[in-house]
Amino acid sequence: MNQIQSQSQTKEELRPQESEISLLDIVDFTQGAWKKLVTAAVFGLVLGLACWFFLVGYSAQLVLLNNNNNNNYALDIVSWRTVQKSLPNLASQAVEDDGLSGANLAQYLAMSDEAWWQKNVIPTYALSKADTKDLAAIGKDLDGAATTILSLTIDASGATKAEAIEAVKFVANFLRTGSAYLQLKGLINGYESDSVAQVAELNKRITTTQIELQYLSERAKNLDQLRTRFPQSGTANQQVVEAKDSGAKYLPISTQIVAVNSDINASKESLERTKKRLSQISVLNRFLEQALPLMDQSQDGLVLAKQLLDLQESVLNKVGAGDDNALEVLQGLRSQLLTIQTRFTKSLESNTSPTAKKRGMIKAAAGGLAAAFFLMLLALLGQRVWLNVKSRSIK
Repeated sequence: MNQIQSQSQTKEELRPQESEISLLDIVDFTQGAWKKLVTAAVFGLVLGLACWFFLVGYSAQLVLLNNNNNNNYALDIVSWRTVQKSLPNLASQAVEDDGLSGANLAQYLAMSDEAWWQKNVIPTYALSKADTKDLAAIGKDLDGAATTILSLTIDASGATKAEAIEAVKFVANFLRTGSAYLQLKGLINGYESDSVAQVAELNKRITTTQIELQYLSERAKNLDQLRTRFPQSGTANQQVVEAKDSGAKYLPISTQIVAVNSDINASKESLERTKKRLSQISVLNRFLEQALPLMDQSQDGLVLAKQLLDLQESVLNKVGAGDDNALEVLQGLRSQLLTIQTRFTKSLESNTSPTAKKRGMIKAAAGGLAAAFFLMLLALLGQRVWLNVKSRSIK
């Protein structure tokens, strides 16, 4: 009985020792498994490189300069934020149109996501955040430089090097044409809304001025009658007075007549200016009637700018050479159209060719090596545990 108890106590004392892993066990395991682990690691390395070579595509990069060395920047930080929010909607509209397929459709689908623009089109500012902090003590002269965009770096990918380069060129072209379209659309819509609002206001101003002219003319007529009745009422005062002033009636009649006629001339000038502005809006409306349908025909801003310039020239040719008011508004319109056209042809361009290369080779190789190594390690450890469990069950 005592012998059985002593044997059970001996077994219980040996169990913790059997369950513990000693340094010798680790050395034995390493000596027996290192070849398999190295083989698995090499296999994983080769597999990772193979996946990188055959499955990972090329990434192309293109840098667009934001000025033409004349401090004429195509985009500032405000307009860039607007473009960054609006271009995805423009790409979505293009997806809904017919005629898109293959690479173009895939690229438009990618560009319809706002997050894509934040990730793949990165602006470079004249001053970084670190520079701004270091130069903050200089003064406020550098505040504008901190928000000045020097260039835009565009990234795009493709299955081959040629496809990646074509993709980044496609994005750059869409950025230029789409941004030009958005600014032209804003310009035309602004003219349209202003013309609608101003016509009503100008007509009201004309009516008010005409009524005021009637009262002023009647007042001048009455003052002439008073001067006829009282020719010795006094000589004209050289001081300019306001005819509506409460004390004007105590001034000499000749002075009052001068003041009233001055107001009449000012009202006539204001009326003439208002009518001329109304005629300018009429000329603009003739332009807008033909320009608005063009906005729906194409989303290529550079093509649209050429069409609008041709339309402006056509309207200008129909205006008489002596109509200075129409010439003024049409020339102002042409100046704005040319500014937008030049902004996205001369100011937003690249002075270098796009570059394309495969990225992530080290990451893919390291990932394959680590994955194969740890999988083999887990397999060997599992095999060893299974053998230990099996040997104990036999005992």
